[in-house]
Amino acid sequence: MIKLYDSALSGNCHKVRMMLGFLGLAHEKIDMNWARGDHRLDWFRAVNPRAQLPALDDAGTVVWDSQAILVYLARTHGGELWLPLEPMALTRVMQWLMLANEEVRALAWARVVVLMKQPRDKLPELQSTGRAGLAVLEQHLRDHAWLAADRVTIADVACFPYVGLAPQGEVSLAEYPSVSAWISRIKALPNYVPMPGLM
Repeated sequence: MIKLYDSALSGNCHKVRMMLGFLGLAHEKIDMNWARGDHRLDWFRAVNPRAQLPALDDAGTVVWDSQAILVYLARTHGGELWLPLEPMALTRVMQWLMLANEEVRALAWARVVVLMKQPRDKLPELQSTGRAGLAVLEQHLRDHAWLAADRVTIADVACFPYVGLAPQGEVSLAEYPSVSAWISRIKALPNYVPMPGLM
């Protein structure tokens, strides 16, 4: 049985919940209270030495980092559908995973600042970086339904949660109609798993 160390409001955890749903994989969720610091407990550091969520245990194979988990699930349970092997297609997926880890991650931190009522001195910079990522997405999605291929891949799953949750970091999506249409396409996929803010 797959075990997912999960936090309900985490966009990174949501990526993995989505992927498990898309692949139809039964799993056990182990709820971790991020605000309380469950992820920093010694027993969890034995699971993930980086003390971050999510982490996944697939019958003793432990993987941490949301992007790495997406790669693992796609390659182990999804064939080439979610992570193509052809060099250029794989390269395109990796490009979008990097955007998810950089510009889109800024949207995640902007959300943390707003929702956790943290000091807002870095918020404008985070929002600016996030908008730069949204502009890249918008330009691409004007002419493409999906990010890396002619179908949904882990590239879309990796970018989706924090883009969709951008308004919670006070970044409006009104200027990005192609991004908004892409969000709707993902939500309409069979076995889509919702989360608060992305129903």
